[in-house]
Amino acid sequence: MVLRLSGLAGVVSALVAVGPGAIGVQAQGATRPARAAAPAALRTVDGQPDLQGIWRFATLTPLERPKELAGKEALSAEEAAKLEAQAERTRHVEAPPRPGDPGVYNRFWVESGTTVIGTRRTSLVIDPPDGRVPPLTPEGQKREDLRAEIRHRAEGPESMPVYDRCILGFNSGPPMVSGAYNNNVLILQVPGYVVILNEMIHNTRIIPTDGRPHGTLRQWAGDSRGRWEGDTLVVETINFHSETSLTASTADTRVVERFTRVDPDTVQYEFTVEDPNSYARPWTVVMPLRSMDDKLYEYACHEGNYGLYNILAGARAKEKAQAEAGSK
Repeated sequence: MVLRLSGLAGVVSALVAVGPGAIGVQAQGATRPARAAAPAALRTVDGQPDLQGIWRFATLTPLERPKELAGKEALSAEEAAKLEAQAERTRHVEAPPRPGDPGVYNRFWVESGTTVIGTRRTSLVIDPPDGRVPPLTPEGQKREDLRAEIRHRAEGPESMPVYDRCILGFNSGPPMVSGAYNNNVLILQVPGYVVILNEMIHNTRIIPTDGRPHGTLRQWAGDSRGRWEGDTLVVETINFHSETSLTASTADTRVVERFTRVDPDTVQYEFTVEDPNSYARPWTVVMPLRSMDDKLYEYACHEGNYGLYNILAGARAKEKAQAEAGSK
């Protein structure tokens, strides 16, 4: 899997558990979701589609189609219902860690959702048609192997991914991808701007929609510019500082997001990732943002980031033990 997101590992086994008949059967009618026009009442004062609100993008549907479901575009209604019932039953069930494993978050903190997306697709990736993130280019694979080696050495904070360092959330983007927790976003609009505030690491993007060109300053979350194509907000982001929250991405990654209000409770969110330095071809994801009657809460990542300290401390302890063993 090219995008590392915690909380999705159990989805593969759960999808397979819907039954042996699920494998290799092509679902009927599972097509790319159509973009509906925003209802007339859902308009801002300047006449644009109203995307404002607090939205949740947690879902059981994994980013990539599990290999066990190759060739199966969508679940049947019965399969989806069985999967959702299983997720509801186990959402607060604690499983003991494996021997020697200190464990991670308990189930209280995990909110990866209890429903699949409305189309019942077996992946959020809609293109390529196999539902998988494209393979890496030779250059991209070489770079990822080097990054993995650097992470393994854990020589300092800079060795670790941006989400371990609390710089970018692993699901906040751009682009946004459903993850293990904090799958919540606030969208605000004023004439000429759209503001996207993610709960994860409370990242805020202030996106001009007045036609101005991109700037030249590279930023961690990139430089975003928006425009309206009919009732769809199109946001292009370039000029990333280095890698994005996507594994294998680079400073030259280009992300194009599309937001379409399809009904009072749903915004269809679509994004396409391009980076010839890393991916063999562009790839596209579609998932719903669902209205939620709740608040966003502060995600104090740095204040509670004991994980980064422990990773580095563990690496130093291992080095010390190896040095002592060598001296003997």
